[in-house]
Amino acid sequence: MQATVKTFDPETRAGSLFLDDGTEIPFGAAAFDAGPLLLLRSGQRVNIALTGGRVTYVTLSTFPVP
Repeated sequence: MQATVKTFDPETRAGSLFLDDGTEIPFGAAAFDAGPLLLLRSGQRVNIALTGGRVTYVTLSTFPVP
């Protein structure tokens, strides 16, 4: 599933995303740290994995989700 970064805090490594339907969903450091990224910027497109309504993985939209 794809989303757009709304916010990202490099210190806490957490933030929030907009799903394509406009729903805002938060993600924690564990979801960010599971992927290969070092930083995110607002407006960046990402691929995400959701489990039970929670974001469990965040990576660039050009990278595959495991």
